[in-house]
Amino acid sequence: MEYTQEALAYHTNPPGKISIISTKSTKTAKDLALTYTPGVAEVSNEIHKDPTSAYKYTSKANLVAVISNGTAVLGLGNIGALAAKPVMEGKAVLFKKFGNVDTIDIEVDEQDPQKFIDIVKAISPTFGGINLEDIKAPDCFFIEKELITSLSIPVFHDDQHGTAIVIAAGLINSLEIQEKNLNECKIVFSGAGSAAIAAADLLIELGAKKNSIFMFDSKGLITTNREVNEYKAKYAQNETRTLNEALTSADVFIGVSKGNLLTKEMVQLMNDKPIIFAMANPIPEIMPQLAREASSNAIIATGRSDFANQVNNVLCFPFLFRGALDVQATTITNSMKKAAVFALADIAKQPVPKEVEEAYNKTFEFGREYIIPTPFDPRLMNIAQAVAKEAINSGVATRPLENKSV
Repeated sequence: MEYTQEALAYHTNPPGKISIISTKSTKTAKDLALTYTPGVAEVSNEIHKDPTSAYKYTSKANLVAVISNGTAVLGLGNIGALAAKPVMEGKAVLFKKFGNVDTIDIEVDEQDPQKFIDIVKAISPTFGGINLEDIKAPDCFFIEKELITSLSIPVFHDDQHGTAIVIAAGLINSLEIQEKNLNECKIVFSGAGSAAIAAADLLIELGAKKNSIFMFDSKGLITTNREVNEYKAKYAQNETRTLNEALTSADVFIGVSKGNLLTKEMVQLMNDKPIIFAMANPIPEIMPQLAREASSNAIIATGRSDFANQVNNVLCFPFLFRGALDVQATTITNSMKKAAVFALADIAKQPVPKEVEEAYNKTFEFGREYIIPTPFDPRLMNIAQAVAKEAINSGVATRPLENKSV
């Protein structure tokens, strides 16, 4: 692999990517007395009397756990909890870099969904939020639902909803550019895992028609005459079609599957001004230049940073949690997710700051080659504000929004 030696070297001396530092002075004996015994007992007593004061006296207010059992890691599959740790550490780095959210990665060596849930519930008092990561479908749906129901802190499976939010924001802007309406679009999904199902769910919330969504897994189109899990079954069509047949007169292709699946000829089956989100990594379902050869007025997005229109979860999760933590939200509602979608989409329509263009050594203008912001855009913090305000409107915030994020 291209990055093998460089990546291995990067992760050594010192080992890993994160560390823990003290936020308080520890230079004197008095400092130590306040940090630990006897002073800390006073704080523990306060929290015992009023559990909500943990947000005032401990790191809980700005602490998120990134938790995985390693059953669906990146493009690596079920590699186990320990091998997932470098990825979870990387997620922690992104939380801090972009959202100023303190994060601890926790790798749980447990593949039984109910046991995993019980473990997460048991450690949840430590945290102000929980980001579930790289857990295989359909387990991830059950795990997230049970934890959301059981806990009074935000629980968010980023592989589902982070991906869905960025897809939705990019698609909203693409439809505007291509002069199409979501409720009239025929949408084809290649892939029927957590990201695809969450994206389809969110697009329906935004106005897409369920009967206009054609979802394919590795065995073909999801249909009513196949035995599939309840999450896939929502998108079952009444008749069997091939991918070519489904793509005929389609407006949108969303790929979360495998590389080189889509050909030029298949793109040419789609309607004029097609929208193609080919997000398989590292090789997209179709390379952008091939899609452009097939349709000169197509909008093409991938998951890669070396092409225009990167669909990247980092555009969402640090800011979604930032907003939720800023108002101590007890959960993340659908309306908060939609607020993130519209805030993210709106940023791309505004003039791009000079520092962003300098960082990428190029200019950006809203259009087919720029449908969503870049990860280093400082305006992404607008998403946090939008999410926090919607948490207040939804009645799930437990403190007011201050003028500036933590």
